[in-house]
Amino acid sequence: MLKLTLKPGDYIDIGENIRVVFSGGSANNIHLLVDAPREMNIARSSAERKSNRTHYYKEQGISEQAQKEIAAILMRERHSRAGEGR
Repeated sequence: MLKLTLKPGDYIDIGENIRVVFSGGSANNIHLLVDAPREMNIARSSAERKSNRTHYYKEQGISEQAQKEIAAILMRERHSRAGEGR
């Protein structure tokens, strides 16, 4: 198991298609943004404890606020990469 210390805006890439972004939080809660292909089923552990189902299905979509937050983080990352290449 990998243990990381992240600052808001930091991210990890899992393979070529999945990015997990730490967007902040407090002592008891953290906020993660997961950018993954729509066909990926993603479930958090609390959903498993609350249900006897063995299959979990992705939600129909993410909120407009989450979409804007992801877009802003990705744009900042692209701009910082472009600045490094100069």
